[in-house]
Amino acid sequence: MSLSSKEYFIRETGKSIKRNGVMSAASVSTVAVSLLVLGMFLLLFLNTDNLAKYLEGQVEMTVYMEDTATQSELEAMGKKLQGMEGVVKVTEVSKDQAMARFKKRLGDQAGLLKALGKDNPFPASFEIQVDQPSRIRDLVPVVSKMPKVETARFGQEVVEHLFALTKILRIGGAILIIFLCLATLFIIANTIRLTVFARRKEVVIMKYVGATDWFIRWPFLLEGMTLGFGGALIASALVDIVYTSLMSRIYLTLAFFPILPAWPTLLYADLFILACGTFIGALGSYLSLKKFLRV
Repeated sequence: MSLSSKEYFIRETGKSIKRNGVMSAASVSTVAVSLLVLGMFLLLFLNTDNLAKYLEGQVEMTVYMEDTATQSELEAMGKKLQGMEGVVKVTEVSKDQAMARFKKRLGDQAGLLKALGKDNPFPASFEIQVDQPSRIRDLVPVVSKMPKVETARFGQEVVEHLFALTKILRIGGAILIIFLCLATLFIIANTIRLTVFARRKEVVIMKYVGATDWFIRWPFLLEGMTLGFGGALIASALVDIVYTSLMSRIYLTLAFFPILPAWPTLLYADLFILACGTFIGALGSYLSLKKFLRV
């Protein structure tokens, strides 16, 4: 492609956008609204995935020891658990610590424990965190057979439901993002098709005088990319404003909620929106022009 051709394509793109000002503004607005919805759902999907990872990270196994276990046996057990494959952290909970935790949970009703006297019914235990929640199923039967271990538990029913929920959230979110991408492409392609339809005579004339398909396509592709990028720029700015505002409100009311920080989350979202808008604008122009090139 020669330099003169490139200059011609850029010049024609600018002229077309100015000449069809109202249509161009409508295209940019449509792209902006479509990508705004897509961008917000993308951030919702990312936060949902982050929530799923957070919930999975809370899954842990508790190993209850027999009362006959000595301090040296407990220390040896802690080292053995720490050395097992996939184990990230092992927290030892003594009998006294277990009692203190239970008293804290009871709150004002802690006085009920006076009936126990000096007896402490709580066993010493170990809380185990692993790198992958699914690994817990394999560890439980192995740890249960170790000496001085009374039982090993991980709340199997709750964990199974949690795994099912996180799987649904991830798959559902991915399907929704793909659907919104296709819906955005459909909307933009039909919007740009109106611009191409308004200039169909120009396309037919250029075709008859011998212009190649790609020579005709390039100005429209550049126009679609420009309109797509312009709409994406507006959408990314609105997404940043809305997400930042929502994030500050969530932090005020639900400080413990694991929401993704603005940086670098919004940077990735903005880059995705800009790339998506530019690509969909070009693809929409390409698909809209195919019909008018069949002369």
